[in-house]
Amino acid sequence: MYETTRAIAIRAAPAAVWPWLLQLGQGRGGFYTFDRLENLAGLHIHSVDRIVPALQRLAVGDVVPLSSHGGPTVATLDPGRTLVLRMMMDPLTGRPLAGSDAGDRWLEWTWAFVLQPSDDAATRLLIRTRAAYAPQRLLAPLVAGVVEPAHFVMEWGMLGGIKRRAESTAAALPARGGRPGDTPWGSRRTSRRSWRSP
Repeated sequence: MYETTRAIAIRAAPAAVWPWLLQLGQGRGGFYTFDRLENLAGLHIHSVDRIVPALQRLAVGDVVPLSSHGGPTVATLDPGRTLVLRMMMDPLTGRPLAGSDAGDRWLEWTWAFVLQPSDDAATRLLIRTRAAYAPQRLLAPLVAGVVEPAHFVMEWGMLGGIKRRAESTAAALPARGGRPGDTPWGSRRTSRRSWRSP
């Protein structure tokens, strides 16, 4: 079993952080971390620095691509609060697996993003990863020696990337005549509708 929990304080309300989570993914908003490192692996990820309205629709069951092979599906979506992604994959190729196709080699993991408001203008973003895998004897050294160091670097980069983007867009709202709780493209009421699938 593999589990990590990391968090960062963001000087922005949850409504200003949530849109950045909705557009996560390869071919979408990216992952806001070290794109050059990701692209050394041929992932073709390009993190955006703006909220893209066309990427603000996400529903349970949707795929959030990690690469051309696919990615995890949305398991839980609580608008403005929680996004949980889940995937079973071949740990050596990165290809998705169905439960019936797992065989003796598999990695099943969840990736949870939780927004915890600390006051009217601040948020604690928590990211928790949990994974189980088999065979233990083969994969445990790989997880400890390769996955964990890479995951540590890239996830801390992601936390910092989300923080910078959310704080930047939140700070720009007053200059545009926005109100507390507004998102970079509209009011809280409008943004809540955009979080849901049609």
